[in-house]
Amino acid sequence: MADEERDGTRERLAAIGEIAAEIAHELRNVLQIVSSSAYVARQDVDRGDARAAQPHVAKVEKYARIAHTIVDDLMLLARGDALTPEPVLVAEVLVAARVDVAAGTAEWNDQIDPYDLRVEGHPGLLARLLHVLYENAIHASSKAPRITTLARAEPTSYVIEVHDDGPGVPTDIAPRIFDPLVSARQGGTGLGLALAKRVAAAHGGSIALADPVASEPGARFRIVLPRQR
Repeated sequence: MADEERDGTRERLAAIGEIAAEIAHELRNVLQIVSSSAYVARQDVDRGDARAAQPHVAKVEKYARIAHTIVDDLMLLARGDALTPEPVLVAEVLVAARVDVAAGTAEWNDQIDPYDLRVEGHPGLLARLLHVLYENAIHASSKAPRITTLARAEPTSYVIEVHDDGPGVPTDIAPRIFDPLVSARQGGTGLGLALAKRVAAAHGGSIALADPVASEPGARFRIVLPRQR
């Protein structure tokens, strides 16, 4: 096997490993909700109150669907399948990115120009990319952060920026923030932003950490997606 082929194989296996670890991380969060909801529903059924159990059963069903979506979307990325971009409403992607974010954990400020802006991409993967940024902002802050999402169309690309008012990214790891296993928070997997970078690259785009602005504390990430036509 040629050296280039070996390097390509190693890179592919490393990517699969990173994505598998991120799937496990995402599913752990979802399964915790499923388990707790199933437990409460069981308690209601044991008391003979089937009606009280219904909302918890519905929650189990909802998060089971979310789990399937996570696996399907990220396995698409792991297989290296070519994406078939489709027009996607940015507003709908933002909603999908927050579907399993607990209420009250962030204040949302969305600025989409125009509001019915559509980008071209895979809706599930774009939602996972933004979910990573939102989850990181929430976990990095000691309070519910204000998270601003800006989206606009430029002549040859779409630009989405996510900015929070938290502590920002430490300068010592900022240059390596998209590397696997590099994390700014204790207990972090260091795989979320590596996944975000792969999602952006799979769309032919990029994601970068913008330089900090003295008057605007926090972290700002800039996603650029190409316009297909």
